[in-house]
Amino acid sequence: MKTFPSFVRLFFLLLLCVLLSGGCSSVKVSDYSAMQPVMTPENFFNGPMTAHGVVKDRSGRVTSYFNADIIGSWKDGVGTLEEDFIFSDGEKSRRVWTFKKNVDGTYTGTAGDVVGEAHGEIAGNTMFLKYVLRIPYGGKTIDVTIDDRMYQTATGILINESKMYKFGFRVGEILLVMVKPQGR
Repeated sequence: MKTFPSFVRLFFLLLLCVLLSGGCSSVKVSDYSAMQPVMTPENFFNGPMTAHGVVKDRSGRVTSYFNADIIGSWKDGVGTLEEDFIFSDGEKSRRVWTFKKNVDGTYTGTAGDVVGEAHGEIAGNTMFLKYVLRIPYGGKTIDVTIDDRMYQTATGILINESKMYKFGFRVGEILLVMVKPQGR
């Protein structure tokens, strides 16, 4: 009986894994097109709001939590989100996003710690946003790919799950809820 060298078996095993994972359909933002209330960034991300969340490591263990005050505004088709975070260890962080709506209905955004541009799509009550975030790690910085999935569940409530990837492997997760004051 002929046996194949181990590298050939490994190659075919990896190929099988890729084919199997590619055969399964992944969730698309368009899957949410019928969901309500309709997500409109110009409305939801306008005015004051708060965010409350947790950061998880790759095993799913919560490593910290945070609260943030956010102010959003839109002028001439350009949105600005000013986010001021306070983490459970006392660390403070600020991120200022700038967003614009593209002709095709998608959104692009930039921020000081975002490498390049963020790209967002909206359908129904949902917004998917993908970008590369430069984060401090071990006295240096690393770039991680962020896959944000935002779901507006009520007029002033948005739930956001962010998965973080490095070299295609999930390395962490952020779960948060954004809340707008009543009547906004």
